[in-house]
Amino acid sequence: MNQISDKELSALNDLLSGEELLIKKFQMLAEHSQDAEVKAKFTEISNEHKEHFRSLYSQLS
Repeated sequence: MNQISDKELSALNDLLSGEELLIKKFQMLAEHSQDAEVKAKFTEISNEHKEHFRSLYSQLS
């Protein structure tokens, strides 16, 4: 793999931080939801952001 620039590394770091925040937010919303459908949707969204995080993180390998 080619070396990534400092600017690209910084952008990846910002994206990873954003995805991590979204994962935590949607997990928290799912935990506090009383409605089963809403809870399932928040969990699904959190899992999608986990996949985004993994995909972005794989760019660092």
